[in-house]
Amino acid sequence: MIYLRRANERGQVDFGWLKSQHSFSFGHYYDANHMGFSVLRVINDDVVQPGRGFETHGHRDMEIISYVVSGALKHKDSTGNEYTVPAGDVQVMSAGSGIMHSEFNPSDNEAVNFLQIWIVPDEKGGKPSYAQKTFGKNNHGALNQDGPLELLVSSDGREGSLKIKQNAEISRLTLNANETWRSAVKSRKGYLHVISGNMRVSSQSTVESESINLGAGDAIGIYEHDSFSIEAIENAVALWFDLPV
Repeated sequence: MIYLRRANERGQVDFGWLKSQHSFSFGHYYDANHMGFSVLRVINDDVVQPGRGFETHGHRDMEIISYVVSGALKHKDSTGNEYTVPAGDVQVMSAGSGIMHSEFNPSDNEAVNFLQIWIVPDEKGGKPSYAQKTFGKNNHGALNQDGPLELLVSSDGREGSLKIKQNAEISRLTLNANETWRSAVKSRKGYLHVISGNMRVSSQSTVESESINLGAGDAIGIYEHDSFSIEAIENAVALWFDLPV
């Protein structure tokens, strides 16, 4: 069985300086059928206009990941971190017992598009932390020698990934046209969010088979005990979430 979330069915926000599409209920957007998937609570697809951004505000007890699709995002927080996150980089902020931060578009002429991702931690409290990293794969569909799946975020920081307080992983899946990636979800759940390009996902469970075409902004959730294949119809990039049941 597949949980399907189409890009054009997401919650829509337009404040002029900010256009955002919410995959799950967030802020003034509420949909009882889309409250999250496993420990994945938020994916907001944000576009912020030049020189604008989110004023200082607080978070606690949440693992907050930002993936910059285009442009750059400037981060500043109450622990003294102040960095600019360019396209393709990943930023992780563990809010812990509480942190104040702001996010701005530092450009004078270019919008920034980024995915704001929230994952519920497996423990509350603790000291807030921040990390960001440039990963090795290009953001436009080109593979490198390490294969199509690149680990970005994990619970243990292996393979150079950024650590979060949850038994969950986020990887970047990069496929060239006509290439296929196959895997299986055993005692876990999986969630695929397409950033660019077009893909065909074929899922096989003990009771049914499904095949679904996905474009930019579309997403699917795959439940435990399903095997699946993902074929790129054209060069494509997506985020793959490996999540607890």
